[in-house]
Amino acid sequence: MTIDQLPTPFYIVYEEKLRKNLSLISKVAEQSGASIIMAFKANALWKSFPIVKEYCRNFTASSLNELRLGSEELGGEAHSYTPAYTDENIDEFIAKSTHITFNSLSQFNRFGKKAIAAGVSCGLRVNPKCSVIDTDIYNPALPGSRFGVAAEDLKDGVPQGIDGLHFHALCESSSYDLEKVLTAFENQFAHILPHIKWVNMGGGHLMTREGYDCNHLVSVIKSFRQRHPNLRVILEPGSAFTWRTGDLVASVVDIVENDGIKTAILDVSFACHMPDTLEMPYMPIVTESSANGIAYRLGGNSCLSGDFKDHWYFQKPLDIGSKITLEDMNHYTTVKTTMFNGIQHPDIVLCHSDGECEYLRKFNYQDYKNRMS
Repeated sequence: MTIDQLPTPFYIVYEEKLRKNLSLISKVAEQSGASIIMAFKANALWKSFPIVKEYCRNFTASSLNELRLGSEELGGEAHSYTPAYTDENIDEFIAKSTHITFNSLSQFNRFGKKAIAAGVSCGLRVNPKCSVIDTDIYNPALPGSRFGVAAEDLKDGVPQGIDGLHFHALCESSSYDLEKVLTAFENQFAHILPHIKWVNMGGGHLMTREGYDCNHLVSVIKSFRQRHPNLRVILEPGSAFTWRTGDLVASVVDIVENDGIKTAILDVSFACHMPDTLEMPYMPIVTESSANGIAYRLGGNSCLSGDFKDHWYFQKPLDIGSKITLEDMNHYTTVKTTMFNGIQHPDIVLCHSDGECEYLRKFNYQDYKNRMS
């Protein structure tokens, strides 16, 4: 089965593109000496993990579900972090984690002894208060942030039993952003670094994006390791693993025009199937569009009034049945989709390197009904 034979809508993942990203990440890890582990917050398509496992088995989890999935499907080191553990879930986190990061001193004081007794390496998230992100909803360094412990609360160091520090202040960022945050981190927490074993520099390192300076990233990490030879460096990018490795293919199901605006209604939804396009917000690239021509708004097939994006140009008029390919939809999409309105969820397809496609998942009414009560 080839792409042209598949009925829309469907997400498609390209094995060749995924392997290209994984190879680059592995190369950066080898050259820099850092441990680069996979974050499921961006992508959790576990049926593609047999490919990922050839390059990376270690992972980070922010929930018990992610932790269970990583343990079952990747099986490497399990680095856990969540803003707050509870009496009900801490035992399972401890049982399945190799590393566990606490968001606050109170959380460590409450659960740290139990984790240490079980042989889990404990870390503390810190907040270097260095903001390099423009979109507030994704910025953990905003004033009043609920993430991490500030330097002024660690003047006397970290409690006994803390092996590492974890900071996360990037989002689809550059190596130069990392360098800026790392400078702030070292300036504020220098007194702690000689007394711990590892530093986790979090996610947001978009090293697979075109134009990203991987050589600079390697030099930044190597320089840090030379200054602190006692420390293991860990990076946990999410988007970088699956950046530009898959698309969402849809069809035009109607065309409406009001007040001179042509809207092509699709068999997918921006709100349900591409939520970041509205949250960030951003305009996804449409393969079939051009720099000029006939202007169309693309509308989602839900009853949410704002389920649309303005606007793209097409050289030819769109018709019912016209294919629309929304590019780069294999990160922060399937992990965030909803079944609002009961709209049919797009199927998920893997395109192998030889061009043959297989369904990883087909969705049906039972998937919708089973989420309800």
